[in-house]
Amino acid sequence: MRHLWSFLAGLVVAPVTWVLITLGQDGSGRTVDRWVEIGTYSTANLIEPAVYLGVAGILLGLVGTLRTSPVGPLVAGLLLITPYVGMFIAPFTVLDWIPSGWKVLGDPLPLRQPVQNGTLFLIGLLLLVAMFSAQRWRRWPQPVMGTESAPADYDNPPPPSYATSDWPPAGPPARSEPDTVPLTLGYPDLDTPTEPLPRRTGTESPWSAPPRYGAKPENSTDNR
Repeated sequence: MRHLWSFLAGLVVAPVTWVLITLGQDGSGRTVDRWVEIGTYSTANLIEPAVYLGVAGILLGLVGTLRTSPVGPLVAGLLLITPYVGMFIAPFTVLDWIPSGWKVLGDPLPLRQPVQNGTLFLIGLLLLVAMFSAQRWRRWPQPVMGTESAPADYDNPPPPSYATSDWPPAGPPARSEPDTVPLTLGYPDLDTPTEPLPRRTGTESPWSAPPRYGAKPENSTDNR
């Protein structure tokens, strides 16, 4: 089926492309000649022929590059190169077969122009070369459908992998977490020895330490 659709696309694209290229080339040529004649230009005059050529390029690109089937490029390429090849055999007969004097939307349609300047022959060869791509003859790879997992049955859960009477389960022991240091208020432990306070001597100043209440020094006059 894909070859049939590609064949029909080639039959349609070839004549439509011929007409679009003719309109684009003739419009561009007459516009540039007019610019040279009057000595000035207006680029807006090239918009219409550029649209014709752009649409023709898009159609040729779709037929020549999409991996649908090589039949379409083959048919379109043969139809486009046939008039130019016929110029080698019977040029005047070929020119008589090509209609002249047609118009599209008021614009002249000189269908002989793309044949005489070799544009159709060039495009036809491009389409024929695109046909020789080996990948065009292969089908697109089909996506592999993955197996869907069965929905979980919450009413009937699967049995455990170990016996319920065996606890803890067999296997290597789990790694124990390191012990954390308990929080304290910063007071020293009761078993920690404390250093004795330094004793005062007779040479010390009475203001070097606060006075002690209770026991009085031996040389004090109050003991007399």
